[in-house]
Amino acid sequence: MAKVVMYTTAICPFCVNAKHLLEGKGVAFEEIRVDRDPSLRKKMMADSGQRTVPQIWIGDAHVGGFTDLWALDKSGKLDDMLG
Repeated sequence: MAKVVMYTTAICPFCVNAKHLLEGKGVAFEEIRVDRDPSLRKKMMADSGQRTVPQIWIGDAHVGGFTDLWALDKSGKLDDMLG
């Protein structure tokens, strides 16, 4: 299974939805809380080009945020990416 990394904050409803979607599929993920360390947000922004959370990677592929993850799931492509 591909490694999943998700940058989040504590009070983000989109982060909660993304975590629930992945947990519902039985997918383990690494959660990086950018609200605890501003340098992590800078890294997330540099890597993704985005400021908002969540930002999600599956393997080396930057998926985007929750709506992007949800769209992949609805199209049937998410399971393929997860391996």
